[in-house]
Amino acid sequence: MSQEPTDGTGTLYLVPTPIGDTRDITNRAIEVLIAADVIACEDTRNTRTLLNALGIEHNGLLSYHEHNEQSRTVQLLARLESGADVAVVSDAGTPLVNDPGFRLVSAAIDLGIPVRPLPGANAPITALIGSGLPVHHFHYLGFLPRRGAARRAALEAVRSGTATLLLFEAPHRIVEMLEDVRTTFGERRVALGRNLTRPDEEFLRGPISEVIAGLEALETVRGQFTVVIEGKPDSGDHGEEAAANELIAVLLRHGVDGRAIRDVVCDVTGLSRNRAYALISAQRATTDD
Repeated sequence: MSQEPTDGTGTLYLVPTPIGDTRDITNRAIEVLIAADVIACEDTRNTRTLLNALGIEHNGLLSYHEHNEQSRTVQLLARLESGADVAVVSDAGTPLVNDPGFRLVSAAIDLGIPVRPLPGANAPITALIGSGLPVHHFHYLGFLPRRGAARRAALEAVRSGTATLLLFEAPHRIVEMLEDVRTTFGERRVALGRNLTRPDEEFLRGPISEVIAGLEALETVRGQFTVVIEGKPDSGDHGEEAAANELIAVLLRHGVDGRAIRDVVCDVTGLSRNRAYALISAQRATTDD
């Protein structure tokens, strides 16, 4: 059980920064960065560049990354206990997600130091909502292992899951990684968000074989990729689709127009128009045969 906040301590703020477009930072994030006594950042050069773009002068930048996390955590906790406010940022996006910070947050909570997470930019969620793949259930994987055997083992561990998968990959490994996904999962839909929120933002969407072919046709693959992979399709005929098929069968027997059937099925079951039309077409084909 966490302690009550201790009088006289500072506050630990977790501040998301833009993933590409500087304008995506929130007003509240700017206010916290201006007021914080210390800004703990993954790379002080990158954070300084961001602060300069925002017109913020700050002399309290402190490097905080995977190689000094343990010692810096002790140092930052001491500052917080002395009453200083500390803002934690990463080079891009929401801190702690694939970046250091969990150790500091956990220790601060144990000590009764207030922790205030701010909402803001996040590459996996940005890619997910722009992917066109199911968003109601997803599994974040971060970076997969770099070596092929370890990467395939990590993929095998999530092969049977129905959740949409989110991960990052470097441009020089993206094709190799997708080949391992196809080998392990079979043919699934994917969406690759490249350079999200930047002027050259691009989404590559489609069956994985088509996306791989598109990347292989490029002379050079560049950019930072956030990858969204369709979960394992449900091989059974359950829930909404079962109800839809029963409804389609009845309406077809009564000679109802296909467009009207589609609209009724969507209204009753909540299926997408494309999926409803596919079920109607499949039943019509079976009837014709």
